[in-house]
Amino acid sequence: MTSLPDVGSVPVLVERLRPEHAGEALTVQYAAFLSEGRLYGTFEIPPLVETVDELAADVVRPDTRAWGAWIGPRLAGSVRLHGVDGPGPVGFARCSVAPDLQGRGIGTALIVAAHASLDQGVESVLVTGDRSAGNLALYARHGYVETGREFDAAGVAVVRMRRLAP
Repeated sequence: MTSLPDVGSVPVLVERLRPEHAGEALTVQYAAFLSEGRLYGTFEIPPLVETVDELAADVVRPDTRAWGAWIGPRLAGSVRLHGVDGPGPVGFARCSVAPDLQGRGIGTALIVAAHASLDQGVESVLVTGDRSAGNLALYARHGYVETGREFDAAGVAVVRMRRLAP
């Protein structure tokens, strides 16, 4: 559990995400990625087509680590790492913060918690939209560097990024 600066008068806590949080996590994810769907003119991006059952199954996979950020009883955001303890890089995925709480350090807290769980030298990779300036800046502040650009299955131009755990 990680304590963060207060949002209003309520502290923010980052803890592991569990299957019973899937519905709330998916609601936050949908709300957070809706602006991305609008920006790219498609709602077929992976975070917007994932189901509650898929999210719940994902958080219990042995190679997945997932965190949520809570403000009191409210889930404010979440993030997942895929391929943990595997032979290749770890996938950093679905980092999302409720739109009304963005810009308050919750995304940073989730990134820090996820990365803190990785061994030194482990590579993590992510994909974000090429017009998502806020995401690109946030990830760059946390050590991610661009490794390439391509179009995903929904036809969205994306940026691939990577970082090594210190």
